Amino acid sequence: MAFERGVDPARLMPDGWGDKGRIGLVYLHSSVVMENEMWAMAAPGVSVHTSRIRIGKINVHDIGAMVESPEFETSIRLVAGAPVDVVLFGGTSASFLHGNAWDEATTARMQGWSGGTPALTTATACVRALESLGIGKVALATPYVEEVHERCAAWLGANGHPVTDGRFLSITEDQALAEVPLDDIWELCKAVDTPDADAVFISCTNFRSIALIKALEEELGKPVISAIQASMWGALNVMGVAGARPGYGRLMADVEAESEL
Repeated sequence: MAFERGVDPARLMPDGWGDKGRIGLVYLHSSVVMENEMWAMAAPGVSVHTSRIRIGKINVHDIGAMVESPEFETSIRLVAGAPVDVVLFGGTSASFLHGNAWDEATTARMQGWSGGTPALTTATACVRALESLGIGKVALATPYVEEVHERCAAWLGANGHPVTDGRFLSITEDQALAEVPLDDIWELCKAVDTPDADAVFISCTNFRSIALIKALEEELGKPVISAIQASMWGALNVMGVAGARPGYGRLMADVEAESEL
C-alpha cells in the first residue's frame, strides 16, 4: 500500500480497516459469540459491522416473531447503508425455521431492503458449505430445545444431509447459549459423532465453536462445520475475497488469505 507524504508503512499498526471487504451482520441483540468469532477468523482487510434485532426465548414462536417483526427490515436497511459488501443474517434457526421456502423468502426480503447489496442467511451459507465439501450424512450438535433441534435435523435432511445422530442441550435463554463451556461443546461434538457421518455440524450462532474446529477435525478425522464458520465462509465467497486467517478448519481452506502482512 502506498502512502503520501513519506509515511512508512512499517510504522503503522493494524486498524481493522475493511479495504478488501466489509460484512454487514444482522445479529440478535442478546448474542455475543458470532461477532468475536468472525473477527477472529478475519484476516487484515476484512471487517464486520453489526446491526441488532431483538429476540425473546429461543423457541419456535419467538424466533419466527423476530423474523416477521418490523425491526428486521430496519436492521437490514441500517447496516446496508454503512456501506458494506454483503448483508448477512446471522441467525441459524431463524433462517431454517420453516424449511427452504422460509429461508428463500427471508433472503428475498433482505435483498429487497438492502438497496442492491447481496444478501445471505446463515442457513443458505451452511447448505453451500456442506455442498462445497461433498458432505452427505452429518452428526448434529446443537444447544437448542428439542423442537428447534428437530427442525434443524429436518432442514438438513431436506437438503441432502441426513442426520446420523443428534444431541441438544435444551437451552431457552439466548445469553445462556454463549456461556456453555468449550469443554462441554467438545464433549458434545465427540459424543454425537458416528462412523457413518461424513462431518459434524454445529448449529447456532451464539454457541462457541471455532476455537475447537481444527482440534476436533484432527480428533475425529473428518470435517467439522459450524454455523458461524460457514457464515464467514459464505460471506467471503459472496464478496469474492480470500480473507480468512488460517487454522479454522477444512471448509476455510479456499478462502484463507495468502498473507496477513
